[in-house]
Amino acid sequence: MQTKYIFITGGVASSLGKGIISASLGKLLQARGYRITIQKFDPYINIDPGTLNPYEHGECYVTADGMETDLDLGHYERFTGIETTRDNSVTTGRIYLSVIERERRGDYLGKTIQVVPHITDEIKRRMTKREGDFDFIITEIGGTIGDIESQPFLEAIRQLRWELGQGRALSVHLTYVPYLAAAGELKTKPTQTSVKQLQGLGIQPEVLVLRSEHELGVELRAKVAHFCNVDVEAVIQSQDLPSIYEVPLNMLSQGLDTICLRKMGVEPDSAPPDLDAWRGFLARRKRARKTVTIGLVGKYELQDAYKSIRESLAHAGTYNDRKVEITFINSEYITSETVEDQLSGLAGVVICPGFGQRGIEGKIIAAEYCRTHDVPTFGICLGMQMMVIEFARNVLGFQDANSTEMNAATAHPVIDMMEEQKNITNMGGTMRLGAYECQLAEGSRADAAYNPCDKTARRSTVCERHRHRYEFNNAYRPVFDAAGMHCTGTNPAADLVEIVEIPTLRWYIGTQFHPEYSSTVLHPHPLFMDFVKTCANGTVEA
Repeated sequence: MQTKYIFITGGVASSLGKGIISASLGKLLQARGYRITIQKFDPYINIDPGTLNPYEHGECYVTADGMETDLDLGHYERFTGIETTRDNSVTTGRIYLSVIERERRGDYLGKTIQVVPHITDEIKRRMTKREGDFDFIITEIGGTIGDIESQPFLEAIRQLRWELGQGRALSVHLTYVPYLAAAGELKTKPTQTSVKQLQGLGIQPEVLVLRSEHELGVELRAKVAHFCNVDVEAVIQSQDLPSIYEVPLNMLSQGLDTICLRKMGVEPDSAPPDLDAWRGFLARRKRARKTVTIGLVGKYELQDAYKSIRESLAHAGTYNDRKVEITFINSEYITSETVEDQLSGLAGVVICPGFGQRGIEGKIIAAEYCRTHDVPTFGICLGMQMMVIEFARNVLGFQDANSTEMNAATAHPVIDMMEEQKNITNMGGTMRLGAYECQLAEGSRADAAYNPCDKTARRSTVCERHRHRYEFNNAYRPVFDAAGMHCTGTNPAADLVEIVEIPTLRWYIGTQFHPEYSSTVLHPHPLFMDFVKTCANGTVEA
């Protein structure tokens, strides 16, 4: 089958859920047996979101091949189970950088470099780079129709639709239908205006997905179809649902996948998509009645900053027949006087990743409270490093123990910059990024989590994704081990400490890597599974 392309754009407002719609459509096509991938083209000029403040753009998601990407790639992977790469995430900055580098090399033979055709040609090249590897390539365009930054991407789509020919390209447009309470009406004019803007750029959407908090009636959808030159059956409603994981079934019930297939000249099989495992996940999620409350100790007070951690906890909760209730605790405001009020009563605590000085001492205080009160604790990246510093200060007696990230002059740098990072000056894309091996110490709690069932098929080595510059200082390993904090996971190539734990506690594990990047709906991450299981077992039932 020749590769077909589906382009997903958004209008009226941002944050409508283009990533969820892209992931849901990808899931439906995948469940029909098609080979799919999903890519995100973002209009900002940053080369990647790696240097962006989470308040600006939410979580930075890291692919296995070491690309810092938009958080929507996390949705793509969690829904479909595919492993995305650097080819799945492209920004305006990457496009312009590539064109400018080619111009400096003289590749254009002295021609004047322009947005059309040089920038749009590079966009098209990236959009079609995996031609032949997949049956369907779904491309989400970031931003909102009308943004000046998005215009080169839309022009590239317009050109591609003509160049690819009939049946090989499809435009899906997601818009918002607001409800005016004072008038008691849903308003379609913003959608009509958004579609007209798209038409003015030479793109006629074949499918409309209307996001709304309220049910959209047949007449309203017919009105939208009439004014936007779209078939009535191709006007799909995306109403707010209790969980994002219900969206694929909502799209299936309205025939989004069959509509897209038929509009691209493919007659779908009579058999419905194989979503039995997905339905089983949702059924189990709905059956869960007991709640386990887990605290996230971090410094970013917004959901998207820790999106993958939240979703990983939710996945593990479902498979442990629990609803996970997440409480955010701002580490900036944790002190020795307030920590008990803030953390007591929690079934478990995740000490979150991050960078910089702000909120560090609060994380260290939280780690001490959890260690001394035997609260199940999961430290991730910087969170693991704070667990190490706390242990060094309060158990080993190294009062000024620290990370050289926070205090370059500390007498006890238990966390130190990696040797290969010391001469790097550029910030973007220069950390230790992507998947690396971790060898598990046999008999450790981490080993048991990764190998919960058949010990004859034990995994002695796992592969996890990273995003850091600093590491556990190996010079201190003997004293930590003698005092009871063991290094139970190491990278076999660099001898880098990947996992620390205190085996005498119920669950006290820190990982230098980010396990949350590898948890999916159908395959929850084993560390989160074991952590939530321990938290649930320690909860006193009413």
